[in-house]
Amino acid sequence: MAHRRFLACALLFAPLALTASPKPLSEPARHRAAALRGMPALSARSDAAVVINTSVRLQELVEEAQLRLAPPRIVPGSLPTTLLKLSDAQRYAIVVDLPRARLYVLENTGGSLKVVREHYAAMGRNGVGKQSRGDLRTPIGIYTITGFTPDAALPDKYGAGAFPLTYPNIWDRRHGRDGSGIWLHGVPMDVGSRAPRSSEGCVTMSNSDLLALKPYLQNGRTPVVLADSVSWMSAAILAKERDALLARIEEWRTRWSAINTPAYLDFYAEDFVSNGMNKSAFSAYKKRVNASKRRIDVQLHDLDLIRYPGEPSLVMAQFRQDYTSDNFSVSARKQQFWQQQKDGSWKIVLEES
Repeated sequence: MAHRRFLACALLFAPLALTASPKPLSEPARHRAAALRGMPALSARSDAAVVINTSVRLQELVEEAQLRLAPPRIVPGSLPTTLLKLSDAQRYAIVVDLPRARLYVLENTGGSLKVVREHYAAMGRNGVGKQSRGDLRTPIGIYTITGFTPDAALPDKYGAGAFPLTYPNIWDRRHGRDGSGIWLHGVPMDVGSRAPRSSEGCVTMSNSDLLALKPYLQNGRTPVVLADSVSWMSAAILAKERDALLARIEEWRTRWSAINTPAYLDFYAEDFVSNGMNKSAFSAYKKRVNASKRRIDVQLHDLDLIRYPGEPSLVMAQFRQDYTSDNFSVSARKQQFWQQQKDGSWKIVLEES
């Protein structure tokens, strides 16, 4: 409610500021105005530009008000389609609908998901789809946080602190995306919020909202989905796609455990890559390894299925894999990216342990 009162006052005051005769601003006033937009303060000689910038800020406030006051998109009983399955090890997940400036926290209880928190969150100045360092865009993808950096260790523009994200991830790196320093962070202490498109690529929110995320975020575990679009669907409909993918992954596991190498390798797409190997090199390696085994047993635990945002028919599967053979055993976390092929089948296009 406090944010809505702030916006209402700002929208009433801004037209008056536009029609008033330009008046030199004090240096502190310039810095406060600049902080609202995340831009450098104007010089003393640029007072005439203040009116233009005020007009821009008015447009930003209108956009922010429209996004904040938009009717809820959540229908009771519906879930974001990106979250197909979370294991019991995942207590929470974060989904950010970037164009609509909404961040959702979902709680996982025995495989059943529900939204327990949502709030306004802004994105990069140039929108979504980060490709390179300095493009001022927010990435689309699935990430985790690496920790929390408190305000005392950061410049004032980050507000109450920051949760750094694992951008670029392995999917980003496969597609040549670079850059770094993509965080969830707050706003300057004397600023209530940022405009919907105002950061250098980070996801920003009020300081109180940022700190409220602390109980929900686990380093290296909690998925943070930055999406260019979020659709909502009933859990029953989502279950059909989830079950089909689970069956496909189980087939992959059983073929590997049976040392049926040709059938096992058929689960990998022609454009598959893994740890620097293409499909041909990977196939040769697996044929050589499997030929030396009399017994293989593969078990999967804590399996998550998350539809990858911004990509056609792509799902990330992550799990703990226990591999045992007659002469070797190892347990490790694995990520796989399954993509639906033209014939409708799902195959692995990227894999990393």
